[in-house]
Amino acid sequence: MKELGDLAEELRTHSTNLSFNELVKVCILLFGPPRQNSGSHKVFHMPWHGDPRINIQAGKNGKAKHYQIKQVIAAIEKLEQAYRDNS
Repeated sequence: MKELGDLAEELRTHSTNLSFNELVKVCILLFGPPRQNSGSHKVFHMPWHGDPRINIQAGKNGKAKHYQIKQVIAAIEKLEQAYRDNS
């Protein structure tokens, strides 16, 4: 599996051309199955307090929305920091 930092960097690099399905796969890999899987939204639970979710929805032409990719990148960075703090 890729390091979290590598995954975040790859998302940054390809954020303008990332499909919604690819973003869903990344979220499932990191956060587990979505707690809401019906309708157009996928809601993923985060393993920390505060705003404990990422809510994603497909944009035009099946692409991931840019601001939602940024939310996933921020969550990856937060996970990476938590792993570093616990090491």
